[in-house]
Amino acid sequence: MSTPSSIDFQIMWNRLIAVVEEQATTLIRTAFSTSVREAGDLSAGLFDRQGRMIAQAVTGTPGHVNAMAESVTHFVAEIGAQDMFERDVLITNDPWLGTGHLHDITIVSPVFRKGTHIGYFACTAHVVDIGGRGFGPDGNEVYEEGLLIPIMKFAERSQVSKDLLRLIRANVRTPDQTVGDIYSLAACNEAGDRRLQVMLDEFDIDNIDGLSNFIIDTSRKATHEAISKVADGSFTHTMQVDGYDAPVHMEVRLDIKGDTLLADFAGTSGMSKFGVNCPEVYTRAYACYGLKCAIAPQVPNNTGSLEPFQITAPEGCILAAKRPAPVSVRHVMGHLVPDVVLGALHKAMPNTVPAEGASALWNIQISARASDPSSNLPNREVLMFNSGGTGARPAHDGLSATAFPSGVSTMSVEATEHVGPITVWRKDLRAGSGGAGTLRGGLGQTIEIEPRDGYDFYFNAMFDRVQNAARGRDGGNSGAPGRVELSDGTKLRSKGRQLIKNGQRLRLSLPGGGGYGAPSNRDKSQVAADIAAGLITPEQAKSDYGYE
Repeated sequence: MSTPSSIDFQIMWNRLIAVVEEQATTLIRTAFSTSVREAGDLSAGLFDRQGRMIAQAVTGTPGHVNAMAESVTHFVAEIGAQDMFERDVLITNDPWLGTGHLHDITIVSPVFRKGTHIGYFACTAHVVDIGGRGFGPDGNEVYEEGLLIPIMKFAERSQVSKDLLRLIRANVRTPDQTVGDIYSLAACNEAGDRRLQVMLDEFDIDNIDGLSNFIIDTSRKATHEAISKVADGSFTHTMQVDGYDAPVHMEVRLDIKGDTLLADFAGTSGMSKFGVNCPEVYTRAYACYGLKCAIAPQVPNNTGSLEPFQITAPEGCILAAKRPAPVSVRHVMGHLVPDVVLGALHKAMPNTVPAEGASALWNIQISARASDPSSNLPNREVLMFNSGGTGARPAHDGLSATAFPSGVSTMSVEATEHVGPITVWRKDLRAGSGGAGTLRGGLGQTIEIEPRDGYDFYFNAMFDRVQNAARGRDGGNSGAPGRVELSDGTKLRSKGRQLIKNGQRLRLSLPGGGGYGAPSNRDKSQVAADIAAGLITPEQAKSDYGYE
């Protein structure tokens, strides 16, 4: 066995991306939940013996991937390498040690080669139900939000813990689906392990220590070099968002000096008594993502490329929630974090970052219940992911009905209707919702949903950008705010559990992204094209762009 050269390491690095992509694909193809197999709400990656992330699948969300980069180190510390054996499978959904809320289950599988422990595969996925109140913001403590599984062994030497399975089944509304997803996560790691072993055979090496050091050191150096090209200074930005019981003030200061960068969220509002709080691990995940996208987009994502971004938030603020705060819909605040840090970075890197967008997903958790309680109709749980518009970019219009920063895919209407007794009557772009500008903001969408077949449904609203629209940049207009109502115009709340009776239709009008640059500078041919495509009305063209 010869010592690999730097060229060998580079080839192996590229191969690892294929390994972890197959890992993620296995999860998508075997998952029970639509949130995983349709939307790609997951992460997958390879870690070294220290728990450092070496490679991550492109398929997946930054909140999962970057939070998981921290969480594996907690598994290493809690279980200890001395108590890990071949074919062990470890598990947790602890929000503060995992990826931010109880609905995300993280599975870690130690990797062995010729009897020696060499690393870990890890993956995370959002399950449709984990018990408690269900996926929604109404809880006042994490204990109300579902079953918390501490870091422990799901399987030891391939023997699954039957007691853990019984405990999970007894506490969730969808036992087959939830347990099935856990097995899918374990299978995902097994697929990665098999492909890694083949790669190591080909290169005739028995550990990944040298490869890990090469990847992490190279990425760290490249990221520091990218930061050093940004102007030195302190740059601040603030943003107000809806919150639940009260508006939330988000504030960040970026301190950039040489090749170092610190993002400090001091001044941000304190914790809410409802489940919109965000554990700091999730805040760090999305703050790092926003900064890395703008500063070092070409550097592969791993521990080395994440470490140079130092992120801190005062303990007890809404972006660094303390136990036992409710955190079920932590994505609502977390997905808005990139807008805050990019707003500050814009002052250091003009003409680089987009305007604000809808950002937070408009997820909807539907609990279908029989209109007649004496009937034998079963209860059904449906989770649907929806996205508003992104902010316009310095050189391009915003993207319509697109998930940024989460990157998840839109669930098809057919797949959603298949798992529950609902009819999606309407799902189209919301004309005029993109903020006017030299570059127009992306459009939101309008969705109408009705219960069917003798059912009513409760839905957990977890929507933002209703009171505070996405702001434009450099003279661009704000996007349209969102609305939550019945199809007859009856206004509903943007957060919390609400009832839709049989025969009623829920209408969601998703927010649009902000515009970039003065609307008066938009090319008239683009305005005409927007009118022809139905993206703006003639009245809007006249009022916003002066087009007649």
